[in-house]
Amino acid sequence: MTTTSPAPSTGVDAPGRVVTRVRTLRTDRWWLPPLLTFLGLTAFLVYGLVRTAMQNYYWVAEHHFLTPFYSPCMTMSCLPEAAHFGRPFPEFPALVPYAIIGLPFLLLFRLTCYYYRKAYYRSFWLSPPACAVTEPHRGYSGETRFPLIMQNVHRYFFYAVVVVTAINTYDAILAFSGENGFGIGLGNLILVVNVLLLWGYTLSCHSCRHAVGGRLKHFSKHPVRYRLWTWVTKLNTRHMEFAWITLGTLILTDAYIALLSAGVISDLRIVN
Repeated sequence: MTTTSPAPSTGVDAPGRVVTRVRTLRTDRWWLPPLLTFLGLTAFLVYGLVRTAMQNYYWVAEHHFLTPFYSPCMTMSCLPEAAHFGRPFPEFPALVPYAIIGLPFLLLFRLTCYYYRKAYYRSFWLSPPACAVTEPHRGYSGETRFPLIMQNVHRYFFYAVVVVTAINTYDAILAFSGENGFGIGLGNLILVVNVLLLWGYTLSCHSCRHAVGGRLKHFSKHPVRYRLWTWVTKLNTRHMEFAWITLGTLILTDAYIALLSAGVISDLRIVN
């Protein structure tokens, strides 16, 4: 007597799912968005890995420009003037990022971000690659198993990133006082715009929206938090845009400072 295995309760073969011999009936270029997302995220990761592993061209002494890829710089390997918070850690070996204190929180914050989850689930894991397109996975466990269960600690990475973004803001402010005193140049404008957009991405986070207005039963009894919640909600609708724009501004800021530090170009000065 032969027995048949029970029908799967999840995945593409679950009961009630439409059975079709083709992957999708869509005739548009549904594959283009996940492909562009894959290329964009991969380009940023490759650039970030190369730049942080270089351990060089991160500080412009004349204008006190410090790239966010190396902030905070707290190892004895850092130039003393670039270590705004001291150098309590010993020298790092080759390839180890100088900003090892802040970078893990930044990466984990973005890795667990609600928008980025959608982006890399579709583009890297094809789960699913697009709406109405069959995914290659037979089962679906959601974010209930390791390592995806770690997505639930996203809110804690948010608090850490607030501190790191504040440090980036401090770096941008210090950059207005170079070797020749107060001054403004193109580098200052790039640093300030980058920090403002980083705050936009950080504060538009879903966890920030919950921290500001979550767990309230009556908004009328908390008018200040309600007002803050409405502001954060407006930012939250632009979270995806901030997520992509800040990847671009981070690369632009780092590349500009690296070129200045290497002596390839000179900063366009506006004041002093």
